[in-house]
Amino acid sequence: MTTAAPPTRRDIAYRGFHLPADAAGGSGDGLRAGGRGLVLDGVAQRGTWTSPPVPVGFAVAEVVPSWTADTPDGCWIEVELRGWHDDAPSTDWYRLARWAADDHTVRRTSLPGQRDSAARVDTDTLLVTGATVTGWQARVTLCRPAGSPTGPVLRSVGTGPVLRSVGTGPVLGSVGTGPVLRSIGAVATGPTPTDHGYEREPTSTAARGIVLDVPRYSQRLHAGQYPQWGGGGDSWCSPTCTSMVLAYWGAEPTPDRYAWVEPSGPRPVVVHAARHCYDHAYAGAGNWPFNTAYAGLHGVDAFVTRLRSLVEAEAFVAAGIPLIVSAAFRADEVPGLGYDTGGHLMVLVGFTADGDPVLNDPYAPDDDAVRRTVPRRGFEAVWQRGSGGVAYVLRPESVPLPPPPAQANW
Repeated sequence: MTTAAPPTRRDIAYRGFHLPADAAGGSGDGLRAGGRGLVLDGVAQRGTWTSPPVPVGFAVAEVVPSWTADTPDGCWIEVELRGWHDDAPSTDWYRLARWAADDHTVRRTSLPGQRDSAARVDTDTLLVTGATVTGWQARVTLCRPAGSPTGPVLRSVGTGPVLRSVGTGPVLGSVGTGPVLRSIGAVATGPTPTDHGYEREPTSTAARGIVLDVPRYSQRLHAGQYPQWGGGGDSWCSPTCTSMVLAYWGAEPTPDRYAWVEPSGPRPVVVHAARHCYDHAYAGAGNWPFNTAYAGLHGVDAFVTRLRSLVEAEAFVAAGIPLIVSAAFRADEVPGLGYDTGGHLMVLVGFTADGDPVLNDPYAPDDDAVRRTVPRRGFEAVWQRGSGGVAYVLRPESVPLPPPPAQANW
């Protein structure tokens, strides 16, 4: 009798820097420490913080950054990555985002078309194609227009700093005379093993029978609304999920922030989120770090990572933290998910007593139909295959993360 070999464990490592606490580990130019992050020094129009190189101990195939920051009107941040190997850079710098909390004066956008023999940018992901990369380095530039007394604040990248202003009206959480960078971070991933590293047998019962009370929001209630932000509700899975989890934490924007939505429709807070997660180059609201940056505006810690299996996801649910996960599948490939998608976000809200995932799937005709239970192994396969196990982690800083594994991916 032949016994199947255990899956190859996928290499994934996440590292985040919270500022100003971690500022001394990197280097700054034109910035100073503020009460809640790094801010522009004096009347400087631009300032940059560069992280130290982050070695991960394996060959890197992909890197996804995430951040949180404050950017009053007219201000923005730019986020760059480069690869490292041994003691030196092994790629050039690549710009992953020009990001602003609002969209009155700055177009929030990824930067397509960056490609050379070493790597290329695919919307929110740096793909290593020809270089030897065993680590990464991030650089964040805070920018404000000439003559402006205010500016962006970089609060976090990676593990999920806080970005606190969206919509019209005054900037919520702005920092007086300058922008604020609160955090920056990134998740690095190795090549996908030939067996995909899928979990063969569940080895955890930590979250069995736990279903978190996450509100149910249907994206399809907004079909045809505001098509200028990615085509309307049928494409708004990511901001709808982000809105559900913010509501779970009691951190959703207040009604005055989305009073601009007219007519208000079934749930104007989702329209508001779609607008403020929208990526002009991607022409959609599904940019992963743009969603966590939006969430960070509302007082939660937020970052993008990848998980190796539903066993790791169970640790979050057991800690009371729902996850937003990205999958791709064909109609009925997973019983209960009867539609085709090249990429779709859902909220993992819990597990049955037998270990099957319980989802809030926004691609439903109404709110009642959002809650779905799906087979464990089938869902894990399309999650890992579709996005490499991408998960958004959103939680108040007062809620501790579960203990990370030895190769820490959160």
